[in-house]
Amino acid sequence: MIHRKMAMFVLQIQSYMKDYKAYFIIPAVPELVYLALTTAETIRLWTGDEVVMAAEPGTEFSWWDGAIVGKNLSFEPGKKIEQQWYFGEQQEPSIVTIKLHPHKQGTSMEVRQTHIPDEDYADIVDGWHTVYAASLIEFYTE
Repeated sequence: MIHRKMAMFVLQIQSYMKDYKAYFIIPAVPELVYLALTTAETIRLWTGDEVVMAAEPGTEFSWWDGAIVGKNLSFEPGKKIEQQWYFGEQQEPSIVTIKLHPHKQGTSMEVRQTHIPDEDYADIVDGWHTVYAASLIEFYTE
């Protein structure tokens, strides 16, 4: 009986998590976009905020003065970044995978984020579009 209740509880928790996927065209080659996402000095230039970032698996990061925090999981230079983002006391990790694909206009940045708490979903989606991607696009169009 306890196992059934626990299974129902787990199902309820999982139903409050959402996944997100989007593509953004960044007007720069994948190698430059990769550096802009993994080098603290360059991140500071396009975010305008203090950043803690090292392109090493297992290191913690903090962007936009702590608005985004987590742990770096893996890197494929010029191609892929995988991070775990933290949401308070959430047990299930939110994994962000960014893949960089060559595109005729620069880079197609594929973003996938899993296990986003339902109550944070709208803000996360808005942030990807109006802050994260928009700031990066603006950085390369100036």
